[in-house]
Amino acid sequence: MSATETAGISPVHLLSNARLATDTARALLDLATLSVRRLVSIDGKLSAALLEQEQRAAHGLAWLATYCEAIRELSAYGHRLEAEGRLGETECLLISIGTGEYLAQIFGGIPMSQGEMVRLGDLGLDKAAIASALTPAVEAVLDSGNSPQHRARLVALIRQQQGAATVGDPGLDETLESIRSEMRKFAAAEVEPFAHQWHLDNAYIPMEVVEGLAGMGVFGLTLPEEFGGMGLGKESMCVVSEELSRAYIGVGSLGTRSEIAAELILCGGTQAQKDYWLPRIGSGEILPTAVFTEPNTGSDLASLRTRATRTGDTYAITGNKTWITHPVRADLMTMLVRTNPEAPGYKGLSILLAEKPRGTDADPFPVAGLTGGEIEVLGYRGMKEYELAFDGFQVPAANLLGGEEGNGFKHLMQTFESARIQTAARAVGVAQSALDLGIRYAEERVQFGKPLIAFPRVADKLAMMAVEVAIARQMTYYSARAKDEGKRCDLEAGMAKLLGARVAWAAADNTLQIHGGNGFALEYAISRVLCDARILNIFEGAAEIQAQVIARRLLEERN
Repeated sequence: MSATETAGISPVHLLSNARLATDTARALLDLATLSVRRLVSIDGKLSAALLEQEQRAAHGLAWLATYCEAIRELSAYGHRLEAEGRLGETECLLISIGTGEYLAQIFGGIPMSQGEMVRLGDLGLDKAAIASALTPAVEAVLDSGNSPQHRARLVALIRQQQGAATVGDPGLDETLESIRSEMRKFAAAEVEPFAHQWHLDNAYIPMEVVEGLAGMGVFGLTLPEEFGGMGLGKESMCVVSEELSRAYIGVGSLGTRSEIAAELILCGGTQAQKDYWLPRIGSGEILPTAVFTEPNTGSDLASLRTRATRTGDTYAITGNKTWITHPVRADLMTMLVRTNPEAPGYKGLSILLAEKPRGTDADPFPVAGLTGGEIEVLGYRGMKEYELAFDGFQVPAANLLGGEEGNGFKHLMQTFESARIQTAARAVGVAQSALDLGIRYAEERVQFGKPLIAFPRVADKLAMMAVEVAIARQMTYYSARAKDEGKRCDLEAGMAKLLGARVAWAAADNTLQIHGGNGFALEYAISRVLCDARILNIFEGAAEIQAQVIARRLLEERN
């Protein structure tokens, strides 16, 4: 009897069930898309007013599509591992539980947030259509997938395999596995032992850690070799971001600003801008920060008001920005500004590459025309958040990205795929951190004569955490591979980010519950991980905005 058969799962049967679940979910998505499209269209064209009025149905469609993608990626993951001879019992359990549970939620109700469930009826599907999809074969998958026996067996394997990097084979090749191992060693030695105290002290991540990341090539990971980078793909970025965020999201996010700045310059910069900035960003000599958001605008970038007025060879910047991460120690600000106040909406926006000297806590902004105040935050510390005020701040006209005004929004959109893929990877890292803490505490804490992990409700929490982390990871890796292959992947990246953020929050919340009262104490690391997890549903596109974007793409594609 094989190890896989110990769980009562035949790989052939498992993969057949996964394919059936994928096809069923896809058929329901097609029906739901047609139904929602009728709700939000006038004379066959999408109506912005109706799309807003029917926001629940539209966002529910986005979540249904995300679940379809999740089931599809679980199936693809299983087929890939089977072909490589790497499909073991743990992986079969992850796929079986995940497929069964997500299919059950599709039929029974998908949680868009803690208090919002969307059901197929909300998307306009009638009972007959739903019943026709619920065939005996589908019901068998629902009955057998996420069973108590499978969850118990998965937790038993987790207990046997403690010390493994993740629960189950993540499906990486030898090169990516080597990168992951290197990042894990660095994080375990230089980050994990100190991260919680950095958080409690609201202290900067030490420059020695930043320099260590630079020395390992983290900031130039995906830069082409011609600009001094390592020339690796976005999947490598996911692996690095995940492992570093697993130790501390602040460290995992240090590379985000470099990734955004490099992508902006690589896609939209002049050759001179590429030659000057990219090698310096990749080496870590220059630390960039993204300066996009303004007070009272949030995701509504068309309302952006910060002005850049050109006089001769210089722009003078006037306005306010907020939620700017790591600006004090940054050398470069990629700034979204309005260069043409007469042009409506996005048309008058441009991006400037604005240099500034590094500051300190005592003198954060030692340059004329720039002041700022720190925004105190619950989590996501280590780099510090600021609100900035610009009053005649000077930027050379040569630092206009691409050398032509009015392309700022287009340039920014080019970075969103990579940014959301990386944010999804950070979410996976945070979720994995919560799972690590949950397993450890549940093993060590003894109540009523046995460890907490021996109680089914605790074990079930850990099992589902492991399953959802695996799902979010596979969705993230898939979107990265699509990006590396030159495919449009904004839909997949958005779905990975949407689900990953929810998974991270659920994992952190459940691990805190496992800790009981101790989880509410600041001395325990889970209190930090919970705060760090919460921001993931907000930045790089709040969950509601992300769902809106996904829904619009789905509805437009099926026009």
